[in-house]
Amino acid sequence: MTADLRLAVPVAVGWATVAAVLAVPNVLVGIAISAWAGSLVLSCVAAALRRRRGMVAGVALCLAASALFVTIAAARAPLRQPEVLVEAASAGRYVTVSATTIQTVRPGGRPFAVTLSEVSIGDRLLPVAIPVTVFGAPTDREIGIGATLRLGGTLAATDPGDDVGFLFFAVGAPKATADPPWYLAWANGLRERFRDAASALPGDGGRLLPGLAIGDTSAVGKPLDSAMKATSLSHLTAVSGANCAVVIALIMVVGGALGLPRGVRIGASVAVLLGFVVLVTPEPSVLRAAVMATLVLGATAGGRPVRGVPILALAVLILLTIDPWLSRSYGFVLSVLATAGLLVLAGPLATVLGRWLPMALAAMLAIPISAQLVCQPVLILLNPTIPTYGVLANVLAEPAAPLATVLGLVACILLPAAPPVGELVAQLAWLPASWIAAVAGFFATLPGSGVPWPSGAAGVLLVAGVTALGLVAVFRRKRARMIASAALAVVLMGYLGIAGGERLRGQLSRPADWQIAACDIGQGDAVLVRSLGQIALIDTGPDPGLLAGCLGTLGIDRIDLLILTHYDLDHVGGTSAVLGRVDRAMIGPAADRNDERLAKQLVDSGAAVAQASKGLTGLLGELRWEVLWPRARLGSVSPGNDASLTVRVDGVGQCVPGCLSAIFLGDLGNRPQALMMAANRIGHVDVVKVAHHGSADQNDRLYATLTASVGLIGVGIDNTYGHPTDKLLSMLAGVGTVAARTDLQGMILVSPRAHGEVGVWSERAVIRNGGGE
Repeated sequence: MTADLRLAVPVAVGWATVAAVLAVPNVLVGIAISAWAGSLVLSCVAAALRRRRGMVAGVALCLAASALFVTIAAARAPLRQPEVLVEAASAGRYVTVSATTIQTVRPGGRPFAVTLSEVSIGDRLLPVAIPVTVFGAPTDREIGIGATLRLGGTLAATDPGDDVGFLFFAVGAPKATADPPWYLAWANGLRERFRDAASALPGDGGRLLPGLAIGDTSAVGKPLDSAMKATSLSHLTAVSGANCAVVIALIMVVGGALGLPRGVRIGASVAVLLGFVVLVTPEPSVLRAAVMATLVLGATAGGRPVRGVPILALAVLILLTIDPWLSRSYGFVLSVLATAGLLVLAGPLATVLGRWLPMALAAMLAIPISAQLVCQPVLILLNPTIPTYGVLANVLAEPAAPLATVLGLVACILLPAAPPVGELVAQLAWLPASWIAAVAGFFATLPGSGVPWPSGAAGVLLVAGVTALGLVAVFRRKRARMIASAALAVVLMGYLGIAGGERLRGQLSRPADWQIAACDIGQGDAVLVRSLGQIALIDTGPDPGLLAGCLGTLGIDRIDLLILTHYDLDHVGGTSAVLGRVDRAMIGPAADRNDERLAKQLVDSGAAVAQASKGLTGLLGELRWEVLWPRARLGSVSPGNDASLTVRVDGVGQCVPGCLSAIFLGDLGNRPQALMMAANRIGHVDVVKVAHHGSADQNDRLYATLTASVGLIGVGIDNTYGHPTDKLLSMLAGVGTVAARTDLQGMILVSPRAHGEVGVWSERAVIRNGGGE
């Protein structure tokens, strides 16, 4: 094992270093120079030493790895965020860009990833190569990976450590100027045919099959996605080492049966692996698995022994040299950690479990336990919950995964050439996919499926400590085992006591006079407003189950007024939870027939539905509400985020001094916020529902004008957008607005207090503001 760590430790140190400093680009050059100098000095010292030469040389290697990664980051950082584009973003200037899609663009205006190749600012044309996420670019057809688009809009610079250089907020639909190259068009066609075939299959099995076979999770709805995450099965839809191993094994076995020489089989495996990566798209976990597989094939071709940990370390070294920003990718981190857990822990753990269990069962248990133990500290950052049934769910589901993967891939390849045969194979693949979905659904709905855990650094340190104690208790000698077991018992009992007390505190301290409630429904919005027993619900979040839970907790069974600000899934996905329970609904501009279909469902369920626009007013108990945006005629504003229904509420009559004023901004970006301000007289409010989950695309003048006491942010702890951004949080802090976030604090209730103060209660913490609680 010591030999295995010679490369792994320097790579790990270099990885940690570059991940820590990427967010501070001004220090990259200095750190790189210092690390190179330190490595050179220590290398000279090591050469002169007779004793402890290995230790000094190891430190020199750690510095060299750090210097390598940081040097590449320092060279590329200015290219990812050129100063001229940062200035254009700060000024909100309109730009025109040419970009190549690196994700499939689907109808509905959902965000998608591109690589910018040209940016036009006025008469100036800049050639660039910058990864960007595009928002608000509706299209009525699917655009495949590799297509060239022309877009107009505004840029927003991200934090320097983010995986994209800018966010791009499009004005109008994208224009395709070039089709994908032949090899990407081939892969796009295969994915589309397979996705269509799977969509014809019933239930969750059909929705899950593309994810299991080719990593395409576009059809996986929020309930199924939540169930997969709650049972630690979501890794099955992230194409990684297991999928690559299956592909290579098939080629090697078939080649062997045909009597092909080993060199030919290895060459064919590399070629097929390359095609597989193109088919499933080069996500971070795919890249890690593909590079490792190529290294293993190379070592096999050279007749050299294959050792897992050095191969993993070399793959990480190669990938971080190519793209240092992978160091901060959760997908990459989890992929590497899971692989390391399997390589280091699975064997010894299976041996220990084999003392009491049949070896086959011990091995089946050791694999998910090892991966879970190593990944859990990172998973806590994404979702502060321990999946109670994760190991058992994996034991039951994982045997079906290779079947679904192999059959799904075979079906994907056969569908263009022999559609009837491909459809038959897809139907066979549906069986194991349905089993996996059923396992996830069953365990996710059991009582106690997730144990709450502290979030943030405290949660990470606690779970890491518990893991370390557990490993000592399992693998060390008797005395150490006894001490670790006792410490582990004390820690767990203490945590259970604290968690139970916190739950009781929440139930006893929840204010009865709340006026505004932000439901904890993940990445999305679902906000309730209450006055004199009447209830308004603004958006329904992504998941009907989560919304139903929030309404049940607050004892709400009827909605007097439903406001759907726009039709993104994270704002309307939970609407089915309130169908038949809504008296009146206000909806924003529809972008397509799917939006119109949702309005019809509300009408069919008995709600009076009306299209809302600026100037519409009404009463909810003692609160007067008014629609501030959008105008009846949208003009240059596209349906979607920029046309989000924006509503203000104020107390009337005797409630004026005793009710909270609030504004709910939907997903408005900087430009529509400015337009909304120009169309209305905007003044102080007590509470602002922050726009777009705390994205960077905000208008600082708006928040400075509102001077709200509290800013509600509906955001999911596992979101991949970096919401809420540091820019937004700094903006709120600068105007004295306290940020209340559902990702960290759970459900949030806001109540009026004496002397105009605002009280904020939350499930997982108490925010104090101006004396209120």
